[in-house]
Amino acid sequence: MVAGPCAAESKQQVLSTAEKLASVVKRTGARLIYRAGLWKPRTSPHSFQGVGEEGLTWLQETVQLTNLPVATEVSTPEQVHMALHARIPYLWLGARTCANPIAVQELADVIRQSNYCPEGVLIKNPVNEDAHLWLGNIERMESVGVPVIAVHRGCNHRPCWRMAYQLRQLRADIPLLLDPSHMSGERAMVPLLANKAAALHYDGWMIEVHPTPEQALSDSRQQITPDELEHLISDLKNFSDEKEALDNTPIELRWLRAEIDEIDDTLWTAIAERMDIVRHIGEVKQQNHLDAYQPNRYQAMLAQRMEWADKNGLPREAVRSILDVIHDASVSLQH
Repeated sequence: MVAGPCAAESKQQVLSTAEKLASVVKRTGARLIYRAGLWKPRTSPHSFQGVGEEGLTWLQETVQLTNLPVATEVSTPEQVHMALHARIPYLWLGARTCANPIAVQELADVIRQSNYCPEGVLIKNPVNEDAHLWLGNIERMESVGVPVIAVHRGCNHRPCWRMAYQLRQLRADIPLLLDPSHMSGERAMVPLLANKAAALHYDGWMIEVHPTPEQALSDSRQQITPDELEHLISDLKNFSDEKEALDNTPIELRWLRAEIDEIDDTLWTAIAERMDIVRHIGEVKQQNHLDAYQPNRYQAMLAQRMEWADKNGLPREAVRSILDVIHDASVSLQH
């Protein structure tokens, strides 16, 4: 498990959080790498950008205080150089960095030329759904002799289970962690996704943990507390010891069902968005004294869907039934 605050905010915060997580490790027996971001590549330049190089000494003190291995995110050659000079054992590459293979190669080259080789590099999936780009980034790091751990954090606000399954099939030998914090963006979803990862036989988790999440300078909504992490570890142990032993569902079927669940979520979200627009259409029709039901519009929609059904090899009647249910509900909303 990789756990710790999204961002190092102060020396006191870094060390106190590490001490709490070290206690969790002692009580649960979990294997844990302590993470804290020093350089934060945020969307807005007005948001917290991290403490930078100063935080490297805090991570060094963390190792001395707790004996936990530490990790931080790097996105530029200069950051890699500083982290290696400080002998930080684990680095991770974020999703935005991993969208650019040229940038990843530059980071790998710095490691190749360094006198210190990290114990491992965690590589998140790129922001776009591309298993082969993800694997290519992994292979770039492997080429310089660094052990690699893949981290699945989702992309474009979607889990992208298919991408992770493709990577698993291509390289089953690479440890695969789930990042439920970034995948969901909501702390309440972290335990649910962690359990889902256990069912899919992931090798571990990368979770953001903060002593007071509501006061965090970044990603406050998705971080959990050390106590919540301890409960999560216990729940995951129970999952492995009990539920998993009773579940004979083939692993391939579990992955396929995860993909179906993701597609269904997309479908229902799209339907909800459609109905919101339908309400506005109803208001415009009423203002212009138009009937809610427009036969010519419906016939045009039907013809388009029938052509789509033929093109995609789907039964016309099934497609028409779905369209009719959605259309009838839309007309009702406009009255």
